[in-house]
Parts: sequence; C-alpha cells; structure tokens
Amino acid sequence: MRTRTTTATTGLVTALAALLVLAGCTAPGDSRPAASSSMASVPAQSGGGSGFEGPRPQDQNLLAWTGDPNDAGHVTAQSSAGVGGRVTLVRIVLREQITWSNVWLGLAGIDPNAQLANCYLGVYDAKGTLVATTPDISPQLMTDAIAKPFALGKPFTAAPGTYFIALLLNGTWATNGLTLKSTGAGISVNAGLTPPNLRYSNLLTGQTSLPATVNLAEQSTSTINTGWASQWYAIS
Repeated sequence: MRTRTTTATTGLVTALAALLVLAGCTAPGDSRPAASSSMASVPAQSGGGSGFEGPRPQDQNLLAWTGDPNDAGHVTAQSSAGVGGRVTLVRIVLREQITWSNVWLGLAGIDPNAQLANCYLGVYDAKGTLVATTPDISPQLMTDAIAKPFALGKPFTAAPGTYFIALLLNGTWATNGLTLKSTGAGISVNAGLTPPNLRYSNLLTGQTSLPATVNLAEQSTSTINTGWASQWYAIS
C-alpha cells in the first residue's frame, strides 16, 4: 500500500509541475526562470524602420535641392542667342518652412571673354509672383567654376509649397564656355507634367530683369528641349 501511495503522489506532483510550466509559473522550490520570462526578454520587432533613405540636403549644410549634386554630372550649354533674355524656370517643392537666403548654382564652366550684364537668379511662388531676387550676378558668372551660393537681396520665409527658381542671362558668351551642371535627363524632365507645373521651362523673351509676375500657364519647353534643361540648384 505504501508503494502505491508514493507512486500516485509522485505522478500527481509531476503533472502539477508540468501544468505550472505551461502556465508560465515555476514549480515549488524550482529556481529556474519561467518559460514566459525568456520570451518577454526578446525585443519586439519595429514595424517599418526608416532604413537608409539616401543623401539629404542637410548632409551638405543645405536646406533643399533639385537633386543630389552627386548626380549632376551633365553639363548644359546654350548659345547666348538661344538663352539670352529668356526666363528659365526650375520647379522645387519645399516640404517644410525655411528661411531662404541663397540659391546655389552648379557653374561648370566660364568664358573669360564673355560680355555679361543683367543676369539674375530669383524665386517665384506657385502663383507666379516674384518673392525674391539676387542683384546682378554677372561678375560671379565670370569666376570660379564650382557649385556656389548666390545671395538673395533679402532673405525670406518660405512656407511649404511649390516654388520656381528663375535664371535670366543676358550678354554674349561662347556656347561651350559658360555651362551649368545638370542631370542627363534632357527632354524627359517634364514627363507627366503640363503647364503651370512643368519642372523645367522657359518664359518670355527680351527680358533685362526678372518681371514682378509671370503667367505660369504660358510655360514653354522651346529652349528646354534643345538641351538647356535640368539645371542643378540648391537652397541655403
């Protein structure tokens, strides 16, 4: 009888211990950690980490850009007859509010014999209103073929939204002398877009200063499609 009682008791204790382990507890006197505690120590998987998102303007002390300057390996060249007096527009979309002080341009080459005057960079808002402009940048286009900033006459607060960087050149220069950095996109730069939202476009002729307003519905690709396209710009 004693043997049977001992056997029955041992079986009961074993069954109870098994139940306690399954329930995440420990049997009496068992110093081993419960099964659930080891599961709780496994860190939860984050649902959608940011990962590598590529270069950002802030990586190079800039606020925004039309694209990574590392991709601006192409050079655009146009004759003074083809570009002079025309307003070239490049669309840029700001995702956050910034104080806009400079427009950076990738100057790829200069013409030491150029005769430049009335050359400007400026900024138009989505309504076609000129919100900022540089002084005449002709002297800066004659030196230092690098990416460099051109200061606006007065910095302004730019709210999130769509803007157009405007370039106006006047004078005479060698076609392959005065050149700007750009991508190699060519006429594909405006794929899927129509006026007044073209990414690269030109407006007007015979301009010696940036007009106070432009009609963005009149955006044209007449000059863009001949090779003067996808210039690289940045903001600081």
